Amino acid sequence: MDARHSADNTIAKTALRDQVRAGRKRRPLGAAADFAASVADVALGWEDVRRAATVTAYVSVGSEPGTGLLLDALVAAGKRVLLPVVLPGLDLDWAVYEGREHLAPAVRGLLEPTGPRLGKEAIAQADVVLVPGLAVSRSGERLGQGGGCYDRALTRTTAGTPVVVVLYDDELGLPVPTDPHDVRVGFALTSAGVTTLGPRRSPDIR
Repeated sequence: MDARHSADNTIAKTALRDQVRAGRKRRPLGAAADFAASVADVALGWEDVRRAATVTAYVSVGSEPGTGLLLDALVAAGKRVLLPVVLPGLDLDWAVYEGREHLAPAVRGLLEPTGPRLGKEAIAQADVVLVPGLAVSRSGERLGQGGGCYDRALTRTTAGTPVVVVLYDDELGLPVPTDPHDVRVGFALTSAGVTTLGPRRSPDIR
């Protein structure tokens, strides 16, 4: 990719981030909580999650789609849940989720688990990887917040592990500019269901 194309992509990504963030701020009060209730049911009904022993997830903040109920539902279903811990250099370590009382404020307004750190490679233990995002294309290009944390972390997943971006329904199917370092995801989790993503593959909401 030449410098001009890369610069154009950066501008396009920034514009799309601004658009999605503004849309999230306009959502009705309680939208994140309503989403949380729906998406927890959808996730626990998905066969890959039902079979999983370990799931990586994250604590939603601000106007992000709510994950609080999902985290507790995963634990109640007997899943080992790993949450990210942001490292210097914007890479991710991992620790076990042991309940909301064991979360502490961290950088960028995030909430992180207070338990022992398991190392950057712990993501490879996951049977399903749930990641945040702002948008995703039908072919799996994910738009993150811009720090690159998950693009780094996802290179350590075990081959074949489902990687799932959690989004509001209308954030699925947007055209997302990509760079060579961007890691595609295979699925989108919304309140409508789990959608299979990928080149030349038909959407499969279930």
